[in-house]
Amino acid sequence: MSKGTVVLAYSGGLDTSCILVWLKEQGYDVVAYLANIGQSEDFEAAQKKAESLGAKKVFIEDLRAEFVEEFIWPSVQANAIYEDRYLLGTSIARPCIARRQVQIAKQEGAQYVSHGATGKGNDQIRFELTCYALYPEVKAPWSMDANLMHIRLFTNPDYKHFNRSINSNHAPSDLYLMTKNPDDSPNHPDVLEIEFNRGVPVRVTHLKDGRSEDTPLDIFSFLNEIGGKHGVGRIDIVENRFIGMKSRGIYETPGGTILYHAHLDIEAFTMDREVRRIKQGLGIKFSELIYNGFWYSPECEFVRHCISKSQENVEGKVQLSVFKGQVYILGRESPKSLYNEELVSMDVQGDYDPCDASGFIRVNAVRLREHCRLQGDLKK
Repeated sequence: MSKGTVVLAYSGGLDTSCILVWLKEQGYDVVAYLANIGQSEDFEAAQKKAESLGAKKVFIEDLRAEFVEEFIWPSVQANAIYEDRYLLGTSIARPCIARRQVQIAKQEGAQYVSHGATGKGNDQIRFELTCYALYPEVKAPWSMDANLMHIRLFTNPDYKHFNRSINSNHAPSDLYLMTKNPDDSPNHPDVLEIEFNRGVPVRVTHLKDGRSEDTPLDIFSFLNEIGGKHGVGRIDIVENRFIGMKSRGIYETPGGTILYHAHLDIEAFTMDREVRRIKQGLGIKFSELIYNGFWYSPECEFVRHCISKSQENVEGKVQLSVFKGQVYILGRESPKSLYNEELVSMDVQGDYDPCDASGFIRVNAVRLREHCRLQGDLKK
C-alpha cells in the first residue's frame, strides 16, 4: 500500500535518480518534476529516464519567462549582491522552482515534496522554506536521509581536492560553461544600449549591428550571449553559508553582471541621494533574505515593495561596452535625470549662492571642532 505521493524536483542526474528509486522502495508514489530555467538539459531524455525508474507522472515545466520577470527583474531593481560579489543566480532560482513544485503537489494531491539538495548547503533551506511558506502542511521525506543519499556525489578525488583546497587550487579551465576565457574573447568590443523603465530593462540594442530585443526572456538571453562571448561575470569566492560554514563558490553571471552595472548607472542618474542611501540598505537586506531562502517571508515582501517604489523614476538609456571580461559605461540619458549641468557648472551661478557654502561648512564643522576639543582634553 502506498505511503503517499511525493513530488520530486528531478534533474535526471545521479542524485535525484537515486532518490526516485529510494522513494519507490520506501513505498511512495513519485511524481517527477523538471524545471526549465534556462539550463542546458536534454529534457526528453530525463523524462524517459524518470519513467523507466518508476515515476508515476513526469512534469516538464518551462519557467524561463517567469523566472526572468518575477525573480531576476526584482533583483536587478535591488542591485542585489551578496557579500559584495555574488549576484545570487542560484539563490534566486530556488523559490521559482519550488513554487511550481508546490503548485504541482497541490494539483496532484501530494502530501510530500522531495529534492536533491544536501543538508550541508543552502539549497535544502531555500527549497523547504519556500514549500512550507506556500504549502504549510507539506512534508519533506528527503531531508531524513540527506547525508546517505549524497555520499556518492563526493567520491571523485579530484573534485574533493579541488573543493577543499580553496587557498591555492585554481578552478580548472573546463569548469566554465557560459563564458569564454577573457584572454580568448574577441579583440573588439560589443557596444550596447539598454533602456530601463521603473528600474527594469525593457529593450537592449546592439549599436553596431542593430539587433534589438524587447521581451524579458530575449533581453536576458541576449545579454548572456554577449557577456559570455567576452568572459564577463566570472567570480571565484569564499562565501558564508546561512548554516554557519564558509564554502567556495565559482559562478558565471554574464547577463546579470551587465545589468548590474547598467542599472547602477541609471539609478544614480535619476534617484534622489537620500532615497538611494536608504534603498542601498534595503538592497543589502534583500540580498541576505534571498540567499538565506526567505523570498516568501513577510519581511522580504515588504522590502520588495519598498524597492519597487524607489524605482518609479529610474528610467532612461545606458550605453556600455562589453570587452575582455569587463563592462565599461559609456554614457546615459534620461527624461527623469536629476543632473543639472547649469547648477553644477563652475562658470554659471544659477540659483546657487556660493556664499551659502560658508554657513554650510561652519555648521558641519561644529562636530569636528568638538571632536578635536575632546581629544585635546583627553591628552592633558
